[in-house]
Amino acid sequence: MEYSKVVQNFLRYVKIDTQSKEEFSANVPSTQKQRDLAKLLYKELKELGAENVRYDEEHSYVYAVIPENMKTKKRVPAIGFIAHMDTSEAVSGADVKPRVIEKYDGNDIVLDAEKNIVTLVSEFPMLKKCIGKSLIVTDGSTLLGGDDKAGVAEIMAMAEHLLKHPEIQHGKICIGFTPDEEVGNGVEYFDIKGFGADFAYTVDGGELGDMSYECFNAAGAVLTVTGKSVHPGYAKNIMRNSIKLAYEFLAALPNECPENTEGYEGFYHVDSMRGTVEETVVECIIRDHDKEKFAHRKEVFQKTAEKLNEKYGKNTFQVELTDSYCNMREMIEKEMHLVDNAVEAMKRAGVEPQVSAIRGGTDGSRLSFDGLLCPNLCTGSEGHHSRNEFACIQDMEKIVEILLNLIDIYANF
Repeated sequence: MEYSKVVQNFLRYVKIDTQSKEEFSANVPSTQKQRDLAKLLYKELKELGAENVRYDEEHSYVYAVIPENMKTKKRVPAIGFIAHMDTSEAVSGADVKPRVIEKYDGNDIVLDAEKNIVTLVSEFPMLKKCIGKSLIVTDGSTLLGGDDKAGVAEIMAMAEHLLKHPEIQHGKICIGFTPDEEVGNGVEYFDIKGFGADFAYTVDGGELGDMSYECFNAAGAVLTVTGKSVHPGYAKNIMRNSIKLAYEFLAALPNECPENTEGYEGFYHVDSMRGTVEETVVECIIRDHDKEKFAHRKEVFQKTAEKLNEKYGKNTFQVELTDSYCNMREMIEKEMHLVDNAVEAMKRAGVEPQVSAIRGGTDGSRLSFDGLLCPNLCTGSEGHHSRNEFACIQDMEKIVEILLNLIDIYANF
């Protein structure tokens, strides 16, 4: 079967392993294999006829421009589109075997019967909107890579359409592909000035119609608990087990964790814990959309340590808090045409817009605070960071249409 360009792109890109790695996040890219997709995209953009195609040899960013071709002298904004090339390390991204389900019937999807890996409609209600459409799924052994190779594929299909149809008038279109978004370094070395856009959109969301200009305020919290080790046979009234003390700390926090929260509700999340009797290190993340509530959450974390130090002794509990990113809403509200025009682009494509707050972060947050306002658009994929990840073919095709509509809107802005 002959698939559309966006689907051909996607099926090609997901087979390239681009997992990033948290432990190497001081380097960008954190894994050398991300360069494989970057170099392919560089090559494909050159072959399509894009201009100013650049591959950042040091940090593996890819940039390109489709020049303005307006017949009038009216100045129109330069619009950028950005997607990230890396995939999450939560599940393997090596040897991805995508499978197409034609005319999905609305039932649970068995990915691997032997290992009982099933995508349940009850857990992924977006599937109900995909009945009769075609889905791309995994074989259950890996993630798919829709986050964010669906966005990469859609931007590339949009670019190819414009370059093959020079009769379509548009302003300057800027394209950027980034590494290491999943480990928080996606725009660490992004060349905003060289990118050349007045405004931009990340194409890194979920189901069709979804768009966001709000995200969490985010911080990382490292808790170090110091205990005391002695022979367990003679430990009474002497031993202090740092692992158990760490559990006491966590139990003292409000029971507001990801599995208990939704919408605009913030949370505390234990990401990892490693320890011995003498020392335990707990890595957490703190999230909230509201700036004041976010500040209060950090204060609660710190004061919990202070209170327990009064019980167990000074410096038993030590906290290191590091802010990660901020809610981009306060920046994008200055230019709400970015949201309004995205809504209009969706309506023109017959898609019902769903403006929602991201329960996470996005490259667009940091870019917005660095001077490039950047809301987030949908990709038509869901179940990210899991073996149950899937993408809807017709939705991905609609998103290419939405991008083209957005370009047309700004050409007449």
